[in-house]
Amino acid sequence: MRLKDKVAIVTGAASGMGAATARMFAREGAFVVLTDMNDADGQAVAREIGNRAQFVHHDVSKEADWDQVVAAALKAHGRIDILINNAGVSGSDPDRFSMKTWDQQMDINAKGVFLGMRAVIPEMQKQKKGSIVNISSISGIAGQSFVHMGYNAAKGAVRTMSKAAAVQFGRDNIRVNSVHPGIMPPMRTSMMSADPEVRARALKAIPMGRFGEVDEVASTNLFLASDEASYISGAEIVVDGGFIAQ
Repeated sequence: MRLKDKVAIVTGAASGMGAATARMFAREGAFVVLTDMNDADGQAVAREIGNRAQFVHHDVSKEADWDQVVAAALKAHGRIDILINNAGVSGSDPDRFSMKTWDQQMDINAKGVFLGMRAVIPEMQKQKKGSIVNISSISGIAGQSFVHMGYNAAKGAVRTMSKAAAVQFGRDNIRVNSVHPGIMPPMRTSMMSADPEVRARALKAIPMGRFGEVDEVASTNLFLASDEASYISGAEIVVDGGFIAQ
């Protein structure tokens, strides 16, 4: 087992990439603390996984919620080995100048990742080891016609803050990497990116000729979280079927 008895926090784990990651981590021997705003689906995923999982209600933009998540993990397991900062909201808003979307992107997709690192790194420093994987996007590297600028800005912030944290906490043996998914199944919050016509146009630009699957991101998270990636830090791993390579 690649994560035998490690303790992982996975945010946004009620569905999609987060749920796939939580399931995969548990199969590989980890104890998983799943968090999400969607209590019903989050609890269902935790029940499906079984006794290696627990669910905690969590708004990643709230400091107090992060304190509760860390406290729950420590109470149950006494340590935190892995953080997967996965929670996020789609930015495919047709109103390109929506301030509501901008603020939401900054609060959840950028600030949420910062607060997650802020919450777990002191615990990882105590044990002199940890792995953090921050989920960014290809939108953190390049622009798209159907994405709000706030989404690009927030995901770009995730990309560079991951590198900064890797540099600043490397001496503590804490590894920080970012993962950049391409076009995946639509999120609950997706707008333009869920439109069949938009997706059809996007598909034509993917060299591999297909959309990504959530398990393909989960497998990348698993590798980066595991000791197999023990000398990988500050890296950005693109999971996009070759889209960014063009």
